[in-house]
Amino acid sequence: METITQSPIKLTEGAVKELTRIREEDGFDKSQYLRIGVKGGGCSGLSYVLGFDEKMADDEVYEIEGIPVVMKKSHGLYLMGMEVDFQNGLNARGFTFSNPNASSSCGCGSSFAV
Repeated sequence: METITQSPIKLTEGAVKELTRIREEDGFDKSQYLRIGVKGGGCSGLSYVLGFDEKMADDEVYEIEGIPVVMKKSHGLYLMGMEVDFQNGLNARGFTFSNPNASSSCGCGSSFAV
């Protein structure tokens, strides 16, 4: 049995709408989880990972607004309190990350340092 605990991250209403829209597209594999994490690289040291993926043995499982989410337990340190939003404006379109743990970030907002 899987344990679902309090999610360390928050999805805004805009992010939930966009992720739900993607999951409802024809041909989307409903067995996929939303993976949120970090990886080395980017101009500030770490960059965010956001995409759909299979659940792995060392993943923690969360459900946020009906969306199944997986994240490596070790990534929680970097992502605790982060907010993921989706912007759909004339000047910017895409997912944005607001991370209270980041000591600096790059201009594009997809990489950060702690």
